[in-house]
Amino acid sequence: MTDSTQNPADAVGKVVKTEDEWRAQLSKLEYQVLRQNGTERPFTGEYVDTKTAGVYTCRACGTELFRSDHKFDSHCGWPSFYSPLAENRVVYIADVSLGMLRTEVRCAACSSHLGHVFEGEGYDTPTDQRYCINSVCLTLVPDEEPAAD
Repeated sequence: MTDSTQNPADAVGKVVKTEDEWRAQLSKLEYQVLRQNGTERPFTGEYVDTKTAGVYTCRACGTELFRSDHKFDSHCGWPSFYSPLAENRVVYIADVSLGMLRTEVRCAACSSHLGHVFEGEGYDTPTDQRYCINSVCLTLVPDEEPAAD
């Protein structure tokens, strides 16, 4: 870029709150999943079958995380994406819970747990990855409809 304007995809501010502040802001289930690394039951989340065009943001802090055109039906019970909106929107953490090695996905801005990413499983996607994300961690902001003439 030639001017000092920063690309929004490069700008992820950090959100820091106390656990009491998170508890006051989030519902019991949101807190359990986002702040305590829980998981919602499969096929129960509001975005599992959603086809609406838009941007999925972090329910805790509003950071834009995923685009609807990167969402696909993996039949796993949670919304699945093949890539984040930008790599700096998420962070990855090795997760050895449940006796297996997985890669946890967290929001880069507020460190909230989102789900896990699975690689090399032969998904018919451009990245061969499946970001398996809890619906309760997301808020869908629909694309605006073009104004009618």
